[in-house]
Amino acid sequence: MERKLYKDPSNQMIAGVCSGLGNYLGVDVTLMRIIFVVLALFGGPGLLIYIVLAIVMKKPPSEYEAEQDSRF
Repeated sequence: MERKLYKDPSNQMIAGVCSGLGNYLGVDVTLMRIIFVVLALFGGPGLLIYIVLAIVMKKPPSEYEAEQDSRF
């Protein structure tokens, strides 16, 4: 099965980016959140990366959409 990067709306705090990345990479969501906060606080591009990912990452397809895609 092909892995795809999606936001995780079931475990989101702001936009679901960290939870989606954590699920995709197999890393704890809390660790992803800490990484973004540290990058943002210490002059890194954490906030900019988060905003870009929040815009670019898609929501996961609903069960109906996934069922329709699997038929073709």
